Amino acid sequence: MQFTKMQGCGNDYVYVYEGKEQIPADKKPELARKISDRHFGVGSDGLIFIHPSYSSDFEMEMYNADGSRSEMCGNGIRCVGKYVYDKGYTQAKQLKIESCGKVKVLDLNVENGYVKSLRVNMGTPILEAAKIPVVCEKEQAIDESILVDGKPYQMTCVSMGNPHAVVFVPEDFDLWGFDIAKVGPFFENHERFPNRVNTEFVKIIDDTHVEMRVWERGTGETYACGTGCCAVGVACVLNNKTSDHIDVKLLGGHLEIEWDRKEDVVYMTGPAEFVFEGEWQDV
Repeated sequence: MQFTKMQGCGNDYVYVYEGKEQIPADKKPELARKISDRHFGVGSDGLIFIHPSYSSDFEMEMYNADGSRSEMCGNGIRCVGKYVYDKGYTQAKQLKIESCGKVKVLDLNVENGYVKSLRVNMGTPILEAAKIPVVCEKEQAIDESILVDGKPYQMTCVSMGNPHAVVFVPEDFDLWGFDIAKVGPFFENHERFPNRVNTEFVKIIDDTHVEMRVWERGTGETYACGTGCCAVGVACVLNNKTSDHIDVKLLGGHLEIEWDRKEDVVYMTGPAEFVFEGEWQDV
């Protein structure tokens, strides 16, 4: 099986184009687990299959590192856009890419024949608690109290096609030094999240800049999370923390997030890069 490893802000995935490779559906979860292993596999945050599509330009089918399916990945979908353009599967500079039945529109910034960066219309944020889903007595979980591993937190929950819990930390909090691997799993598997949850820990720098670390369900800490950054942008506005256009600093780089309140859609702009290609023999 031919594969390509790509990354967006350090959020790395293995990509397989199923216009050429056909992998049986029942083998994909185990394949994702094996190929994502950073010691015995290629090493990645997950596995993404790219398909030709009848309803859109292309379709992406995403698996987390633990083999579970994921509805959407912001960094992943940018890499899909670069993959299909740079490899000559399309010449269009605007693409519609489907994932789990939802279509996102990508605008490609092309320089010297190659995609440099991409702006993605990530759609309308979902704030209704039952649709995220999160167990909550209120219709929306904004600045909502939660007890995690015996410690109280305030969270704001947003779905960008997948569930997120955004936690704002104090300005004197050691964001880059705290033990996210200890706290993250308790959030991910908390009883209030029926489908588990991605958790973002966010420090406000100023009106247009924030810093973020993320614990992703099914994977653990990643260097970036595109949908998580979108959820953070929405949560910042809902809690009067920042403007509606922010720069999010991550372990792996920066993403630009804008919540267009008039259109009620979130735009994400960021890079996508090839890492290497290879052949996986254990299919």
